[in-house]
Amino acid sequence: QVQLVESGGGLVQPGGSLRLSCVASGSIDGPYRMGWFRQAPGLQRELVGLIAYSGSTSYVDSVKGRFTISRDNAKTTIYLQMNSLKPDDTAIYYCNFLREATGAQYWGQGTQVIVSS
Repeated sequence: QVQLVESGGGLVQPGGSLRLSCVASGSIDGPYRMGWFRQAPGLQRELVGLIAYSGSTSYVDSVKGRFTISRDNAKTTIYLQMNSLKPDDTAIYYCNFLREATGAQYWGQGTQVIVSS
């Protein structure tokens, strides 16, 4: 089992920035990839970006150039730096862990981000 705990959400004005964190604990055996997803009211959960075990990152087009995923040296905490936030970025943001050997996935409880003036 893997436990994921997100933090850092909140209310921010358009154009502002927020940094989300996700701490993973439990049976963290590589290789695995982690990432961020989000779900806006009335919509399906969508991918925001991923960070591979190698450290390479990928992003959905709508956040490229504005959002950055990074992680600590232990590979157990990932971050989502969100800049130039827009009202459309309003959603619950979820951390995701995928164990590549088995395909097992784990989710955090989510952290709310509201972009509004």
